[in-house]
Amino acid sequence: MKKIRPHRRSAVVLGAAALATVMTGFVAAPGSAAPSGGPEARTAAAPGQAAVAEQQRTVEAAQDARAVARDLGADAAGVYYDKAADAMVVAVSNRAAADKARRAAGGETVVRVVKHSKADLAAVTSDLEQEVATPGSGWAVDTAANQVVVTLDSSVSEADAARIKDVVASYGDAARVEEVSGTFSTRLSGGQAIWTSGGRCSLGFNVRSGSSYYFLTAGHCTNIGSTWYADSAGSTYVGSTAGSSFPGNDYGIVSTPSAGTGNVYLYGGGTRDITGAGNAFVGQSVTRSGSTTGVHSGTVQALNATVNYAEGQVRGLIQTNVCAEGGDSGGSLFSGNTAIGLTSGGNGNCTFGGTTFFQPVTEALGVYGVSVY
Repeated sequence: MKKIRPHRRSAVVLGAAALATVMTGFVAAPGSAAPSGGPEARTAAAPGQAAVAEQQRTVEAAQDARAVARDLGADAAGVYYDKAADAMVVAVSNRAAADKARRAAGGETVVRVVKHSKADLAAVTSDLEQEVATPGSGWAVDTAANQVVVTLDSSVSEADAARIKDVVASYGDAARVEEVSGTFSTRLSGGQAIWTSGGRCSLGFNVRSGSSYYFLTAGHCTNIGSTWYADSAGSTYVGSTAGSSFPGNDYGIVSTPSAGTGNVYLYGGGTRDITGAGNAFVGQSVTRSGSTTGVHSGTVQALNATVNYAEGQVRGLIQTNVCAEGGDSGGSLFSGNTAIGLTSGGNGNCTFGGTTFFQPVTEALGVYGVSVY
């Protein structure tokens, strides 16, 4: 269900208000009313000021925990947030590393010894790349559980499911299988947001390189069109596709004639200023903005996810329990004031819930040599 995020600045003489309504930053044309049942009607409440401050605190705590993990090298098994302990956790593969980590971390970071090293879990995911390519399947590393989680949607046949379960069983407690309803998709749909000839998506984040301005969205969106507009009639030009990567990855970049706004639009009122970009961690509280369903929040469940969409395999994604639907593709995932990801796809919807995957924004920023602002 490729989802696109609108996070465009007031680009192209539309003014901030005109673009801000698109996913994370696009705004609808001045004076235009949201359609009945549109994103404003379907959005959940965005996190309040206290929650935003808490999200930003955990983002900063994660940076400290990652620094400890980097110093441990191969002995580190990952970093995640433990909500019950209200603390970042550095997982390590042996007691000697645990002692070293505790000395470096101080009192605010928890250190835990786990059974499987980061290399062990990486070997499992590498093996799955060779053994499993069934559409409707995917896998990701759940750092908190110290496992690789293999997910099968309802399109996977009983025979394929049985074969995949046999493969997973061979890894012992380093992996587990979860079956979910619905199907993993990257579908597009029509509606208010950023438009191209192939469909509608959502703007992700406005970015820049020197005096050149762009916005990021999903690659499965930039694959389907070269010219983008803020309306379905194609009367308000906002930019032209300058790069696209899908499948494999799921990010694209659109060149714009002027600077946009450095915030994400919060359907139902207000915006969220984005001051930087960061990497996700398991347990992180995150919020998504999109042009179909507005704003919804949830938690990062796993990292380095691989999903076998009908259009091809995408790797290195962030797995969450945040809901999304067609047309939300490309939209922004953020925590506090930090940009985290771009909506890729998933299963379910915002009525019954589901799993949604996001392209890490830091990868796209690095590839294109741009930064949020």
